[in-house]
Amino acid sequence: MLKTLRDAFKVKELRNKIFYTFLMLVVIRIGSLLPIPGVDTTYFNSLFDQSNDAFEVLNAFTGGSFLQMSVFALSITPYITSSIIMQLMTIAIPKLEEMQKEGEDGRKKIAEITRYVTVALALFESVVMAIGFGSSGLIKNYAAMSTGARVWSVIIIICCLTAGSALLMWIGENITEKGVGNGISIVLLFNIVSRIPEDMYTLFANFVFNQEVARGVLAALIIIAVIVVMVVLVCILQDAVRKIPVQYSQKVVGRKSMGGNSSVIPLKVNTAGVIPVIFASSLLSTPIIIAQFLGYTAEWTRYLSSSYWCNPQYPKYTIGLVVYIVLVVFFAYFYTSITFNPLEVANNLKKSGGFIPGIRPGKPTSDKLNELLNYIVFIGAIGLIIVCVIPIVISGVFKASVSFSGTSLIIIVGVVLETLKSIESQMVVRTYKGFLK
Repeated sequence: MLKTLRDAFKVKELRNKIFYTFLMLVVIRIGSLLPIPGVDTTYFNSLFDQSNDAFEVLNAFTGGSFLQMSVFALSITPYITSSIIMQLMTIAIPKLEEMQKEGEDGRKKIAEITRYVTVALALFESVVMAIGFGSSGLIKNYAAMSTGARVWSVIIIICCLTAGSALLMWIGENITEKGVGNGISIVLLFNIVSRIPEDMYTLFANFVFNQEVARGVLAALIIIAVIVVMVVLVCILQDAVRKIPVQYSQKVVGRKSMGGNSSVIPLKVNTAGVIPVIFASSLLSTPIIIAQFLGYTAEWTRYLSSSYWCNPQYPKYTIGLVVYIVLVVFFAYFYTSITFNPLEVANNLKKSGGFIPGIRPGKPTSDKLNELLNYIVFIGAIGLIIVCVIPIVISGVFKASVSFSGTSLIIIVGVVLETLKSIESQMVVRTYKGFLK
């Protein structure tokens, strides 16, 4: 990794791209600290205390700006949601599916629709937050305001939140075009990483600095070991690939012999990425958010809160952990089924004269791919569960609450590896350009 970065800085073009990405990240950090006028930032602090970890994932993805109710409080979560919606709609709506198969022009049209959906979602979330939470303490001196002043405060919040989300989307797309890596992923990575120093300080302050020397050193070693083990597990999970051999039949065209070469179909073990974890966490936290929004703190919400799942004082709430694990496995299979079509892959292989050794083309190939995919997805889901449950167990048993969970680590490692591969590919392309000249 260090060698790749060192070599990249030697190339002026890549150095400029990295510098542009850095400047955009500085803008993001400034916006994350810029509060919306007339908003009481202490309101969400108290709300977090009451609702436990209902907003933990959202606050981690926004780099803490949601807790501070800054201009970038919504971050790029509306864009992520709209992208997932468009992926699902592409499967359900034939016209969008045809558009996706049109090549670059079709992808540009889908990207444009995704932008409109992002702004619509950001506007909807802004309206809900401004109206729903404004009267309960989000807006300063709300009770003493006149009706006109209240309406104006609500409009300011809606405009700031919507504009902030749209600006982040624009920054992400410009990083993709003029910087390095996938801009949206880098924005999300930067938001998560910005919270880690504070969390590490909290961990060491609670378990190292205020302890005896021997216990403090032991605690520090355990913390470092757990983090290293989790990072290694995530790296293995992200890079693990099952390669399915493919052989292409040899054809004779005129006097030339074509084909006869071999290739592989790479199936990632973690096919669905971090999506199953995000879906499962969001599904469990949504009822808690709605209950908090309505002013209820019912007993059943503790079954859905991860801070109670592995707490030795409340063993009955471990049922929520079981539900969480089942949801992760379900969404791993569900998301993989809509993003990878074994029948389509089998048909494409058949058209191009390819086949899996020992398997007949067509439906037998599709059945074999489906069998292998089910096996691989299950292993990937188990890996996701292990990575995500370790922080939950540590948090419940040792009360070591941090924002960088297994979800965050998967995103961090995945984006870093993806960005490094992007830099390496740009260096290779530059080498070929120089050779062709």
